[in-house]
Amino acid sequence: MPGNSFGNLFKITTFGESHGPALGVVIDGCPPNIILNEADIQYELDKRKPGQSEVTTQRREEDSAHILSGVFQGKTTGTPIAILIYNKDADSSKYEPIKDIFRPGHADFTFFKKYGIRDYKGGGRSSARETAARVAAGAVAKKILEKEDIRITAYTKQVGKIKAENVNLNEIEKNPIRCPDKAAAKKIEKFILNMAKKGNSVGGMVECIITNAPAGLGEPVFDKLDADLSKAVMSIGATKGIEFGSGFDVIKKKGSENNDEMYIKNNKYAFKSNNAGGILGGISTGQNILFRVAIKPTPSIKKEQITVTEDKKEVFVNIEGRHDPCICPRIIPVIEAMTAIVLVDHLMRFKAQCK
Repeated sequence: MPGNSFGNLFKITTFGESHGPALGVVIDGCPPNIILNEADIQYELDKRKPGQSEVTTQRREEDSAHILSGVFQGKTTGTPIAILIYNKDADSSKYEPIKDIFRPGHADFTFFKKYGIRDYKGGGRSSARETAARVAAGAVAKKILEKEDIRITAYTKQVGKIKAENVNLNEIEKNPIRCPDKAAAKKIEKFILNMAKKGNSVGGMVECIITNAPAGLGEPVFDKLDADLSKAVMSIGATKGIEFGSGFDVIKKKGSENNDEMYIKNNKYAFKSNNAGGILGGISTGQNILFRVAIKPTPSIKKEQITVTEDKKEVFVNIEGRHDPCICPRIIPVIEAMTAIVLVDHLMRFKAQCK
C-alpha cells in the first residue's frame, strides 16, 4: 500500500507537493469534544514555517491552517478532521534549468527509478515542505496529550562539532537555533551562517524529551513504542539515525553499568538511572522518554557538484534557490509532531486494551 498514511487508532494521511497549490492532512480517530481551533494549529506551524531567520530558507510562506471538517463550535466531533495549507510563495524558476538532472543527496534518482516520472519542482512529494501537514496533525495530537499532561520538548543538541553543554528548556525559543544552551546557540549560529556564505550546509543532532508519559505504552513485539517512534521519526526527510537513552554508548558499558536499578520511593516504583531512555521491552516505564536524532546536512548547496542526467550524461550542477543551511531548527516541530502522533495512538491502544 502507498505510504502516505500513518497510525492505527489515531491515523493521519498527508497529501500535496512542495510547489503545488496546497498541502494538507486528514486525521481519523480523533476523540470528540477536544477543544480545537485554527490558532492551536497555527502555533505549531509558526515554529516550522520558513523565513524565520538568517539560518533558515528565505521562502516566505504564511502556512495558514484552514480546518475544513471535523470541528464544530470549537470542539472536535469525532469525525475526520481535514486541514489545508495553501502554498503562496513557490518559485519554480530555479528548477527549470536542472529539471533533467538528479540532484546529489536528493530523492530525484530514486523517485525516477520507482515511478518513471517525478515532480522536479522543489522535489514534489519528497520535499521537506510536506512536513507542514505533519505539524498540523501533530498540533491536534498535542491537544489530546495536554489532557493527560504529557509534554514533548525537542531542541538542537549539536551542530557540527558544537554541542549544547547545558540544557535550559526556557532558552529554546529565545534563539533561532532552538538550542537550550545560550552560549552554544551563538557559536552554532555563527558557524551555520559561515557555511551558508561558502555555499555549503551542515548537519546536527536533535534531542527530544517526553515527560509524564505513563508506564505501559507500547506493544511487546512488533509495535514496540521505541520501534514506532523510530519509524515515525525516520520517515521525516533528512533524518539518518535515532538512539534512545544511552544509545550507541551501550557498546562501551557493562551490564552492571547499563541496567537501570530499581527501588521504592514514596511507596512508588523508581529507577536509579535512565539508560533505557524510558522504554523497556518496547513499553514505557513511566520515566522520561529520551531519544536523539541525527540530521544530515541540507543536500541543496551552491557548491559545484558532479552528477548525471536522466539520459545518462555526466554534468556539473550548482543548486540555486532558497534552502536551509541547517535543517535542525525547523525539523524540531516536525519531530515533536510525529512523536505526539505515536504517543496518542499508543495511548488509545493502551486504554482500549488495559483500561
